[in-house]
Amino acid sequence: METRELRYFLAAAEELHIGRAAERLGMAQPPLSRAIAQLERRLGAALFIRTPRGVTLTHAGETLLREGRAALAAIEAAERRTRRTIKAASRASVVLTAKAGASSELMAKLLDAYAAEPDAAEVEVLLSAPGHQAPMLRDGRADVAILHGPFDDLSGFDVDTLTVEKQVLVLPAGHPSSAMTSMTVEEAASIPDLPLPRWPNIDGTYPDGPGPELRDQTQILQLVRLGRAAIMLPESVRSSLREGLAAVPISDAPQVTTVIAWPPHSTSPGVAGLVRTASRL
Repeated sequence: METRELRYFLAAAEELHIGRAAERLGMAQPPLSRAIAQLERRLGAALFIRTPRGVTLTHAGETLLREGRAALAAIEAAERRTRRTIKAASRASVVLTAKAGASSELMAKLLDAYAAEPDAAEVEVLLSAPGHQAPMLRDGRADVAILHGPFDDLSGFDVDTLTVEKQVLVLPAGHPSSAMTSMTVEEAASIPDLPLPRWPNIDGTYPDGPGPELRDQTQILQLVRLGRAAIMLPESVRSSLREGLAAVPISDAPQVTTVIAWPPHSTSPGVAGLVRTASRL
């Protein structure tokens, strides 16, 4: 199967209309229809059910849509990594991605220690919203990532565990609940005037709820300080809490495992050096 045919099919499957798909691809409708019909003949299965209003996917079409997206994503990731390999031949560099505002102290220690290594590569740090780091590592936009289980999907990566921590509820100092010696997850989620923030779904949308939409840790801590929210975070956040904030241990929250992660096929000396430094620390 050619990638060109796969792109044609995905456009039609996502638009569910051959005319709109052709417009999106910048081509005429008849050659697109012929290409899809040829693909169906080669596969020996109908991919679409044609109707006067457009098309719908058959079961085979749904399978190819799912598998085709993954295949094209892998091809694009291979292209990005290859381009970076070419770039790295003249200038050693590593792209590290992490959540904005998270693991700041840990990352500072890691980057300082790695920079002291005699053969250290240049490290470009990409800070982004929660949930973006694993996809960036998968599609080749990053070489290595700081991820947090159980919140991030670690499947398919090589990982080295950096810390395992309990969670605390960060809330405004002086709030009645800040005097508690510990609380449960249910109690943390039911403080009426301090809603928990909403984390983004994998597609970037947010679940329904009263809490603010979480974009980065710095933003949400400001809202907590203003008395508009509370948030569950790893226990190490205590060392960086500023005036006006308090932390209460959560007795039954799952532990947070912070890892350094990289693609299993990575051959980057910079990634290997960064991981060795992280393991040593």
